[in-house]
Amino acid sequence: MKLLFLVGGYDLEMAEIIKILEQNNQDYIDKHLTWGAKLSDYQEEIQLHKDRTIVGIELIKDITPPAHYIEIDHHNQKINELSSIEQIANMLNIKLTRYQQLIAVNDKSHIKGLIKFGATKDEIEEIRRKDREYQGVTELDEELAEQSIKDHLKIKKGVVVVSSLTQRFSPIADKLYKFDRVIIHTKDEINYYGLKAKELGEKYSKVYGENIVYFGGTEDGFFGFEKGALDEEQIEKIIQEVVEYVGD
Repeated sequence: MKLLFLVGGYDLEMAEIIKILEQNNQDYIDKHLTWGAKLSDYQEEIQLHKDRTIVGIELIKDITPPAHYIEIDHHNQKINELSSIEQIANMLNIKLTRYQQLIAVNDKSHIKGLIKFGATKDEIEEIRRKDREYQGVTELDEELAEQSIKDHLKIKKGVVVVSSLTQRFSPIADKLYKFDRVIIHTKDEINYYGLKAKELGEKYSKVYGENIVYFGGTEDGFFGFEKGALDEEQIEKIIQEVVEYVGD
């Protein structure tokens, strides 16, 4: 049965996966979705292609998958899987280039993983810049990230807490990668990066559900809540709980 790939939320890894699919003459549908893309975003297409084996790439299963469905992901309960680009390469029986290997490492373990892999400073800067661009980070977001760190950073029990002026957290996280416990939040969104991130992600996903809480990377990767899932008061509560859990 011929494969039909459904493309998830955009970042550098997803953009490179699309190139691989095109180079290998694979059928795919791309709705140019963002982080938090759901299987239901393709509900109509799934109904139209019941005769195909559907391959969902990093799509939250908020609806029952079709009978012939293959899930490609490395977040939440699949945190120990290979990166999505590596899974695709294995599925198509192809070898990744060094550049694609860097993308895989970046997507699983961010800057620290790239350093451990042996990436050069220029390679790391290029990979991170492109990743932010594909995520939709603008020059204004980059400027607001710097301002957020300068004016809205606090340290609570050894945990760096940043009240972000931008909805895009990656430029802040990139600048603070050397810290091992970082919380970035707005009034309706929160992410944590660092020690015990997987533990926290598993803990909160049991309370709030896997469609709301996401986690990934390594044991000490990241976790967060879907934008709008919590109000300002709930976010403040989560901040305090995380600080108590991982703080000095």
